[in-house]
Amino acid sequence: MTMRFLTLFTAIIISSTAIAKEGMWIPLLLKQLNESEMQSMGYKLTAEDIYSVNQSSMKDAVVKFGGGCTGEIISSNGLLLTNHHCGYGQIQSHSTVENDYLTEGFWAQSLKDELPNTGLTATFIVRIEDVSRKMLADISPSLVEAKRDSIISARISNLTKKATEDTHYDAYIKPFYHGNQYFMFITETFKDIRLVGAPPSSIGKFGFDSDNWMWPRHTGDFSMFRIYADENNKPAEYSEDNVPYQPKHHFPISLNGYEKNDFSMVFGFPASTEEYLPATAVEYTIDKLNPARIEMRDASLEIIGNAMANDKKINIQYAAKQSSISNAWKKWKGQTNGLKNVNAVGKKKELEKQFVTRAKETGKSDWANIPTVYDSLYKVYKPYNFARAMLIEIYYYGPEVLRFANGFEALTKENLSDSALTSLKEKMLKRTKSFFKDYHQPTDQKIMAKLMPMYLNNLNESVRPNEIIEYFNGKKPAEKLYKNSMFDDEEKLTEFIENYTPKQRKKILKDDAFKIAQSLLNSYSNNVRPPYSEVNKAIDSTNRVYMKALQTLLPNYKKYYPDANFTLRLSYGKINGYEPKDGINCSYYTTTDGIIQKMDTTSKEYDVPSKLHSLIQSKDFGQYADENGELRVCFIGQNHTSGGNSGSPAINGEGQLIGLNFDRTWESTMSDIMYDPEICRNIMVDIRYVLFVIDKYAGANRLIDEMELVKN
Repeated sequence: MTMRFLTLFTAIIISSTAIAKEGMWIPLLLKQLNESEMQSMGYKLTAEDIYSVNQSSMKDAVVKFGGGCTGEIISSNGLLLTNHHCGYGQIQSHSTVENDYLTEGFWAQSLKDELPNTGLTATFIVRIEDVSRKMLADISPSLVEAKRDSIISARISNLTKKATEDTHYDAYIKPFYHGNQYFMFITETFKDIRLVGAPPSSIGKFGFDSDNWMWPRHTGDFSMFRIYADENNKPAEYSEDNVPYQPKHHFPISLNGYEKNDFSMVFGFPASTEEYLPATAVEYTIDKLNPARIEMRDASLEIIGNAMANDKKINIQYAAKQSSISNAWKKWKGQTNGLKNVNAVGKKKELEKQFVTRAKETGKSDWANIPTVYDSLYKVYKPYNFARAMLIEIYYYGPEVLRFANGFEALTKENLSDSALTSLKEKMLKRTKSFFKDYHQPTDQKIMAKLMPMYLNNLNESVRPNEIIEYFNGKKPAEKLYKNSMFDDEEKLTEFIENYTPKQRKKILKDDAFKIAQSLLNSYSNNVRPPYSEVNKAIDSTNRVYMKALQTLLPNYKKYYPDANFTLRLSYGKINGYEPKDGINCSYYTTTDGIIQKMDTTSKEYDVPSKLHSLIQSKDFGQYADENGELRVCFIGQNHTSGGNSGSPAINGEGQLIGLNFDRTWESTMSDIMYDPEICRNIMVDIRYVLFVIDKYAGANRLIDEMELVKN
């Protein structure tokens, strides 16, 4: 990209006259792109209050929580708030039948009672830099993709190394606008993150899978952690000597609430959107990809649900797994319906028609051909992408024994040193103990028996793994696999590992579960990944050109924003209700009355703790009630969010915390592909309900005392 175009590209973004009713915006650019509009909508501060490197700002109170969520700092002692579903794995890991924190909740009575979580991190953004000129200097549009990738990779390595030299910081560089711009993120990652508090699942997951992605909602989806640091307030591995982290900024918490049409914003790490997909890609998602994935998960969820309903131990073992599988399953259903309802394919085709017309009018014949190029590329892409998606379903969300068995491949390596072998054996023993803690063989076998035939039937003949086809054409193949595999028996496997020598590597290599896992992965590596990678590169290259062309030819079509890519973004909008269907008008908030209305003592999903029930019935809401004496539970707004925004702070126009983002309405799940301001709403739990649960329900006053509460 030439420097002339880079300047033009930025100018196009800034000068667009379209009203921003959507978007996930880069904090560094808020002053140029968004500040005036935000202030006209009710934001009372400045862009500098959100993002600054010269003074503390809101970005210093927002963290990437673990690998896929957002969290925010709410006290001067590093108290961290995120969603219950974001901390679910940690809560589960500390739960036993005797101390079932998932069911009963957990509240540390003091700092010393806060529970460490191996591997959990909280990452701050120190600063963001626009490195587009450095990344794209002297790169010609005609440069072959492989050479371009090589240059980009080398420059990323060089720039991130220089940026973090002689510091404890990390850095990464991400492409924006499909590689037309690049930004570098300097980060600080803390590794001692302790569980402080979590409500019981009957509050934190109230409504469970039935209410997931739905509105109205009454879920107290929050959990609390604390960041610990060394004596110098720097990141450190877990140690009893560590002390609570002292943040540069923490969010004051508003008790004043909000009203209809109030300004709100969400600050966090949205994972992925595909707002600029061509029509052919959207059509494929609606008609083929999503239906097949939904069908696979339908089957596994039915099996897991039946097992959990009949055994408390299995319920604990599979709670997080069930939640993980069902989350995307329900999202895909809503996304498919939403895209159909707004005629997404038709709208994409109309845009492409306008694009081609404008390209021809301006003499850009190469750009005019882009939709046709997309059609040709996706004809090749679809079968390989579908095979990849089916592998993900069977290997990562299907029977667990396959992935577990394949993890022992490291032991089969030849010429391992004695020290390496000893270390591997110790690792495998720990892995085995951890795996069987949450594993139930009959359930896994049923999943294998159901899903593997579905997987094989879904694939084109050219990419089916022949070894697995032959195995599953036999008599009772799933039963045979689990009977023959040592990876299904903790006692036998533990003994095998303890006594393992390199001479026994063939026992692993010949194990049925290991062989099936290897066959799955090898078939993908040999038959799918090479052509998929090749066509993907061609699509990426076309995306980059299309993005540039779209903004150049149709600058007023919309206010263009980059797709989400797990980097820090701000979205903003009004708090408002919506009409999902004709004749249905949804309010913008819910109250505790809805908890009582939904309560069902025969259903785990709608069970209400007796203490919560009593507090609601007596209206013992204290300072957390609104002006009508009601306690609001959740509310919705027009903030554009995605996966990764779970746990993000919902902030008012004064920079105060008013809630916690945790979901979207079912109709809004399409917003990863097409955002509609009339329909799309993010769901937030009201911070006053969070405080009410901490204070009145849990009696954790020490946590309330830490916070900065604001009331006019």
